[in-house]
Amino acid sequence: MATRIRLQRHGRKNYAFYSIVIAHADAPRDGRFIEKVGTYNPNTNPATIDLNFERALYWVQVGAQPTDTVRNILSEEGVYLMKHLLGGVKKGAFDEAAVEAKFAAWKNEKAAKAQKAADKKAADKAAAKAARLEAEKKVNAAKAAKIAEKKAAAAKAEATAEEAAETTEAPAEA
Repeated sequence: MATRIRLQRHGRKNYAFYSIVIAHADAPRDGRFIEKVGTYNPNTNPATIDLNFERALYWVQVGAQPTDTVRNILSEEGVYLMKHLLGGVKKGAFDEAAVEAKFAAWKNEKAAKAQKAADKKAADKAAAKAARLEAEKKVNAAKAAKIAEKKAAAAKAEATAEEAAETTEAPAEA
């Protein structure tokens, strides 16, 4: 009987959380399964994937067909790359050490890209924060200038009122 690698839904309404399972092709989505090989949480940024790499690789090698989403997850985690490299070992193209070296190089490159993207995101966030701060400083400076202008006008008006009061009081004293 054909097996599938599929997602099994968990979680509450509008907050889905999935298990990656091996199931018979005719089993319902949330029904019986043969083995659980990982979890997938699309609610985090980036999505959290916890995968038993060896078991997923085994099931892919024995012919389990993944759904589209699971295929993307397995590709992202390198299961299909490892399957491809192990196929090269079976054909005699290269040995196990070369497979490990190539896979480690791929993982390092992927980690470097992820770190670069995270750094860029953090830098963009810091730049946006600095821009907002500068804009707020300009607005505050404009408000302070208006307040100072009003205070100066009020002080001038008070000074003229005092002068007028003194001039009217001076003839009354004489």
